[in-house]
Amino acid sequence: MDSRTTREPALKPEDLARFFVERANAGDVEGIVALYEPDAILAGPEGQVMIGIDAIRGFYAGLLANRPTFVAGEQRPALRQGKVALTSSRLVNGIVSCDNVWRGLSITPELRSTACGRGDTR
Repeated sequence: MDSRTTREPALKPEDLARFFVERANAGDVEGIVALYEPDAILAGPEGQVMIGIDAIRGFYAGLLANRPTFVAGEQRPALRQGKVALTSSRLVNGIVSCDNVWRGLSITPELRSTACGRGDTR
């Protein structure tokens, strides 16, 4: 797919994980980037921080270069506060992933702990 491809937009926070897995498995870097706000920040492995769409695009281009396969986890209910939401999924290895923020939100350890349960902040 290229940047002119029409993709289904994420209309609710729960769409993010499904769209990520579908687009990542298709090698659709631009489709993943379309899920982010222009000034988004992505926390990567080993303390990497990608700021803005170009940095996020570069990260995902590298990640998807070898065509890895992603498996969807169990989508948990989004934690909502006004116009923002924190999404989480229980991955197939049992880890709860809490890293998708809908419409920008400062994540405090307390909020992350509430969303992830048992204080698991991975």
